Amino acid sequence: MDNIILVMVSLVVLAAVLCVTALVLIQKKKVYKIKKQLKQLEIEKNEIDGAPIIPELTKVESLVKNEKLETMYNKWKDRLDVIRTNQIPKITDMLLDANYSLSQQEYKETLCKIAKLEMEIYKVRTNSDFLLNEIKEITTSEERNRTIITDLKSKYRDLYEKFTNSKNDYGEIAESIQLQFENIALKFEEFERTMENNEYTEVPAIVKNIDDMIKHMTVVIEEVPNIVLLTTSILPKKMDEISKEYENMINEGYPLDYLNIEYNIDEANNKISDIKDRAKVLNLEDSLFELKILSDYFDSVFTDFEKEKLNKSTYEEANKVFSRKLNKNNHLMSELFNQLDDIKKVYNLKDDDVKTLERVRDDIDNLNNDYKLLLDHTGNNTFAYSKLIKEIENLSLKLASAEEQVDVILNSIGNMKDDEVRARQQLEEIKLIINESKHKIREYNLPIIPKTYFVELNEAQIAIKEIVKELEKKPITIEVLNTRVDTARDLALKLFKTTKEMMRTAMFAEMAIVYGNRYRSEEEELDKYLIYAEKLFFNGEYQKSLEIAINSLNKVEKGIYDKLLKLYSNE
Repeated sequence: MDNIILVMVSLVVLAAVLCVTALVLIQKKKVYKIKKQLKQLEIEKNEIDGAPIIPELTKVESLVKNEKLETMYNKWKDRLDVIRTNQIPKITDMLLDANYSLSQQEYKETLCKIAKLEMEIYKVRTNSDFLLNEIKEITTSEERNRTIITDLKSKYRDLYEKFTNSKNDYGEIAESIQLQFENIALKFEEFERTMENNEYTEVPAIVKNIDDMIKHMTVVIEEVPNIVLLTTSILPKKMDEISKEYENMINEGYPLDYLNIEYNIDEANNKISDIKDRAKVLNLEDSLFELKILSDYFDSVFTDFEKEKLNKSTYEEANKVFSRKLNKNNHLMSELFNQLDDIKKVYNLKDDDVKTLERVRDDIDNLNNDYKLLLDHTGNNTFAYSKLIKEIENLSLKLASAEEQVDVILNSIGNMKDDEVRARQQLEEIKLIINESKHKIREYNLPIIPKTYFVELNEAQIAIKEIVKELEKKPITIEVLNTRVDTARDLALKLFKTTKEMMRTAMFAEMAIVYGNRYRSEEEELDKYLIYAEKLFFNGEYQKSLEIAINSLNKVEKGIYDKLLKLYSNE
């Protein structure tokens, strides 16, 4: 028991030792981190203190030759004194205070002082860097600006050489360009005087001025030849050609008012004059762009002229075609309505067809009026041919629609005429069929003709009379006529078929009876059937007579039907 208690006590003591050790280690690490921060801040303070401001100020002191630079030098000295006598000592005191708090293990307070110290160092460093940069702007001014000026002089020489080698290309603007080159040369001289007098504060403005002038002259040397060429040669030539072509086309009757050529040429001349005036003072802003727009416009005018010529040819051809079709339809409608009463008397036209014809006639009358108006506009040169083409196309579409409706009605009338002619032809054909049926019935001397035959014959003859009656009607109703023809034709063909079948059956029955006579003396039953078949034959019941004769003979001679059929076919 005592051993267990001893072990437990040992463990508690060990745990306590470990906790204390851990806390100590953590505290040491924390202190180490704070010390490292303070050391880094001290390094930064020393860097500020060691900034090369004094050497740079010494350089400025040797350059002071004017009041403005002397004033700047004194201000920089005052600002440096503030940094060295006030701001840096303040940082030193704040570092000492933070280190003391750390030695007193006042960690939270130390961290707070470190934060304030960082802000103060940042502020002082910024002041120091800004002061140094201002001073260097003067101390490095000569070397930096002379490098820039050397490059600008090289560009100046290249531009001037390019200008002098092609001076004629610049026309009347050459004088202004020459003066501007002289102004730039004066600026270079001004730069040298300023540098000689150590007026370094004035140098940046001069250098920038020279740089801007060189950049502007680069644009001038590049664009002015094109501007001169466009304003003095290309555009005037294009406008002259357009004016002549415009006048010629107007004299030839082309409607070109919509192009506003004369107004646009005046405006172009005004714009060219303005560009020339601005070019004389070397103001080239958007000049080349505006001249390019003018050039493109005049190129498009030539295209418009060519389109108008093509459109005129297209319009004249379309006009000829339309005029020919319109005259044809005018004549057709005149002839059609002159004969309309006669057509109504001959054929039973539908009211809708007559109304359609009247509506089409009104449409064609309107087309005549619209066409006359179009010709008036054409003669007055009011509208462009492109617009006239659209108008003639619209009229052509309307005329095509009217023609289509007329064609439907004319086809209907033509079909009526065709149906009438066909009906008369078929009437003759039907009569021939009936006559042929009558002729065939007389070819074979039948003992009797059945009543059914005369019924069919009578029906066919009545149907023929109906056709004749319909043809004699005025006006003719074609639908009824066609029905009458179809009915009569069907009845005539039925009669012809009946005649052929009746003739065939009668002849076959008679052949069977005659063939059976050879067995009468031997076969009493066969004789009875044949006598009955003969009776039916003479009563006109040829089908029954044939069936009894064949059936009775088949009992005596198998296959008699095929044999008789073969004999009948050979005959």
